[in-house]
Amino acid sequence: MENIHPLASVSPEARIGEGCTIGPFCVVEPDVEIGPGCVLESHVVIKSGTRIGSHNHIHEAAVLGAPPQHLRHPGPYGGVQLGSHNVIREHVTIHRALEADAATVVGDHNFLMVNVHIAHDCQVGSQVIMANNVMLGGHVVVGDAAYLGGAAAVHQFCRIGSVAMVGGQAHVNKDVPPFVTVDGLSSLVVGLNLVGLRRRGFSSEQIRQLKEAYRLIFCSGLPWEEMLHQLQLQFPDEPAACFHRFLQQTSRGILHQRRVPRAATIKLPTLPETQKHQRKAG
Repeated sequence: MENIHPLASVSPEARIGEGCTIGPFCVVEPDVEIGPGCVLESHVVIKSGTRIGSHNHIHEAAVLGAPPQHLRHPGPYGGVQLGSHNVIREHVTIHRALEADAATVVGDHNFLMVNVHIAHDCQVGSQVIMANNVMLGGHVVVGDAAYLGGAAAVHQFCRIGSVAMVGGQAHVNKDVPPFVTVDGLSSLVVGLNLVGLRRRGFSSEQIRQLKEAYRLIFCSGLPWEEMLHQLQLQFPDEPAACFHRFLQQTSRGILHQRRVPRAATIKLPTLPETQKHQRKAG
């Protein structure tokens, strides 16, 4: 038996699973499915075309299934599919897909913190963590177990690989390969996500293989096609083989590595040409 607060507005055409709790001032529109055991705190809005799995906890003022923010697409729109066992915190927004036969998809066991925005046609895997104010543009793909720090912004059509870590306030305008870390200040790759790999049980041998594949990608200086060929030859086994699969599908290219000389303790800024000439004249 579901527990629906008398101040909630739930359409009789919505399908609500057993054991759901719907708080005051929630709005559940027609053509909505909510699986068993879900909890909707107050002021949650679930709009038409949204399908929600079981045992999700959706906090205050989240809006799932709003139309896409797109000026030149009149609809009809697709839907939103949310898996099971997700935590959706306050003011999260997840928008419907542009086309009627498509869906914005979020998997299972994800943790979306306050004010996360997932735009139309995004595909988010499972066990993903997005900190406060993360913004995904349209058609973004996020792999399983990725972590996005606070206020990270991802350009439309970019991909974030599995077990990648994107630092807070990063501006991601190209693909982020799996298993790497992106520095939030520079928005560049700074190495493997070693902490995340160890926490997820990757063995020492697997991490060694990933390090070698990483060096081939970012440090070998090989042309792109030759680098892909060598990746496929040298690393046919998982998880390192994931690099080749991911990179050969990129359409936007990948973020570059940040290079800092090993001996440098303080990275001095490059002077503009006018200041260089002034120093020489002085």
